[in-house]
Amino acid sequence: MSAIEQRILEKTWFYRFQLPNGTITSTYDDGALDGIHTSRLAMLQTVIDARFGGTLAGRSAIDIACHQGWFATKLAQWKADDVLAIDARSEHVADTTLMRDALALSNLRVQQSDVHALEPAALGQFDLVLMLGLIYHLENPIGALRQAHALTRQACVVETQVVPGMSGMVDYGSYRFVRPLKGSFGIIDETDDTHGPEASTTGICLVPSTEALMWIMRKIGFARVEILPPPADAYEQLLHGKRVMVVGYVD
Repeated sequence: MSAIEQRILEKTWFYRFQLPNGTITSTYDDGALDGIHTSRLAMLQTVIDARFGGTLAGRSAIDIACHQGWFATKLAQWKADDVLAIDARSEHVADTTLMRDALALSNLRVQQSDVHALEPAALGQFDLVLMLGLIYHLENPIGALRQAHALTRQACVVETQVVPGMSGMVDYGSYRFVRPLKGSFGIIDETDDTHGPEASTTGICLVPSTEALMWIMRKIGFARVEILPPPADAYEQLLHGKRVMVVGYVD
């Protein structure tokens, strides 16, 4: 066992990574959350198959809020020419870098940045953009989605917790001016949890309804937005619509 593999196996991870020696990292809560990741991966694979012919060879990808880099490493292993993994937390950048080196993924770059600080004009566009498990931890999810759209050349996959939707008509300043609701947001308080590696960095979180997410993605410029169907054995929140994974296409 290499020294870097030994370092990895000395800690508990959020994901089950398979190392070159065949061992698999241990995860939190005795693996209770592993189903979220495997379900996301299976749903992402359907996009890779449908849009890119089952391979990312010759393509570029960016994983925004990459956490410990599990999905970014998968993109690199799917033969993407260039993968950029971004995260706001230094410990996640360090973990992703460690795993990249252990897996010898020369096509994976790692960078620390908040999503709102990204500069699409400097980074350019990517064939595939991932934004998994992020926007429901943000106080400006629409701004983050605009960033994702600006970075997208072909497809953007967004996965998020969602809240119950609202519909109907509202008096918008007067009974003479009535507007339809396009969706809704729920406010979640994470102000006591900002130290946590899986929580918001600011504490105020706006969580969209599915209708709101779909409408916003279309409104900011995605030509087509689709909900990805979960597999039959998906994690329970995805299976019952409490989380959704959607893909936005620019053409």
